[in-house]
Amino acid sequence: MGRLFFSLFSPTPLQTTEYIEYLQLFLQHLTIQRRLAKNTVASYGSDLHSFFRFLARTTPSVPEDISKEQVQQFFQDCHRRQISTRSNARRLAALRAFFLFLQDRGALTVNPLAEIDAPKIGRSLPKGLSIAEVDTLLRLPEQTSPMTLRNHAMLHLLYASGLRVSELVNLPVNGCNLSSGHLRILGKGNKERVIPFSALAGEMVQAYIDRGRPLILKGKPSPLLFCSNRGTSMTRNRFWQIIREVALAAGISKEISPHMLRHSFATHLLAGGADLRSVQMMLGHTDISTTQIYTHVDTDRLKSIHQRFHPRG
Repeated sequence: MGRLFFSLFSPTPLQTTEYIEYLQLFLQHLTIQRRLAKNTVASYGSDLHSFFRFLARTTPSVPEDISKEQVQQFFQDCHRRQISTRSNARRLAALRAFFLFLQDRGALTVNPLAEIDAPKIGRSLPKGLSIAEVDTLLRLPEQTSPMTLRNHAMLHLLYASGLRVSELVNLPVNGCNLSSGHLRILGKGNKERVIPFSALAGEMVQAYIDRGRPLILKGKPSPLLFCSNRGTSMTRNRFWQIIREVALAAGISKEISPHMLRHSFATHLLAGGADLRSVQMMLGHTDISTTQIYTHVDTDRLKSIHQRFHPRG
């Protein structure tokens, strides 16, 4: 964790030994106690870095010296630099968590964020694909290669299970049970969940295991189900490129991202009558309100149909 801290924070006049110790402890707390994902910890570290670089102009020596006005000035500066509302909301969450951490440890008696409200960012509806678009995307081309089998198996499994991209590219071989048709996933916060998948997705994965994976690995060992020719996992950006390549080859002009298949998985399940709690469990959402956004997507679809076909719409 020390190396993670120093990779996130370049020295500034503000970073006395006391601050370094507090920040190191906070990042350790996020990783060990709160079990947040590495990317989340990195984002919090980056946000705190921005805040302390701003405060370096006034250089308060201890946390007690940081005032509500300085926090407000920081966000005014973010606004002037056209930092998005969503990014500022995340920065405020990072600062709020950090100052609460300091309060819990007696390093701070008055929280300068106590009276500062989070910016209202609204909630954008997730973009998904129609069932027809999914069918087109998942259609296996006549000419196949080991990589084609791998890529289509990944897409089939992504739509059949609603995995996060990071969960898909890091899925171990022993995390996919083809005989029972379920995945065992260790998701955000190291929380385990079991997700069923369709027989068709299972057939695509089996075809890849039989005819694609051995030729990709060429005898090299790998614990990963979907691996590169080096036996390592692909990056999320590389899978993003793959899904766009497959979409273009299938004649789909719409901008498609891996997350759209996760959104489509949830939306199509709920439209088909699945209960919200089950979808929440499969998606790995901690809070059911996160899952409820997909009910709004379906409501909007029904409203659109009503307006198109009702005689007095």
